[in-house]
Amino acid sequence: MIRYAITDRSQLPPQNANAEAERRISLFALARQWAEQQIDYIQLREKDLSDGEMEQIACAITAVIHSLKNEGLKSRTKLLLNSRADVALAAGADGVHLTAAPGRLTPAQVRTLFAQAGRLMPVVSISCHTLEQVVRAHREQADLILFGPVFGKTLAGAEVTPAAGLEALRSACNAAGDTPVLALGGVTESNAQSCLEAGAKGIAAIRFFADRIHGKIG
Repeated sequence: MIRYAITDRSQLPPQNANAEAERRISLFALARQWAEQQIDYIQLREKDLSDGEMEQIACAITAVIHSLKNEGLKSRTKLLLNSRADVALAAGADGVHLTAAPGRLTPAQVRTLFAQAGRLMPVVSISCHTLEQVVRAHREQADLILFGPVFGKTLAGAEVTPAAGLEALRSACNAAGDTPVLALGGVTESNAQSCLEAGAKGIAAIRFFADRIHGKIG
């Protein structure tokens, strides 16, 4: 199963407005634990940060991952940056996560940028919410498709995005051909297996992996 962890430092302790520095320390610690556990991908998704702040955090996480090798641990974890290919290059990240929104970067454009910089071929993932977007992501040769929200999206206990459902996930997996599809949105310990049975090759989530680290699951 492909494990794709997404960051959201706002959910990390402490959660008061004046504790940004401590939340970043918590984020670095979480990234290290994910890398130690051989999580396949970490998507840095802190949308509120400036490019400079994103680069600083991405460099720190990259250093954390590389430090494990110096300790004799060969982590396979790869760091992807949300939407910002230039920052990914500057920080030495392994790739970029894109959205299916109109006017976005394409996988081909990201790969061209990495090639021009003399970097290895990047990993490019794309989030999709419709079959049309899935087909386009497959056609554009994305490395991974994140499809959802399979079980909906909640905020403060209220559903803000309705669930696509397992049948929609199954259709997305069929439409994606040989491109791996990861289930995104509301995935828990109790429903993860049903996503895999529907054809998903793995799970993409924020709380699912963070909660496991903090002992809230299992």
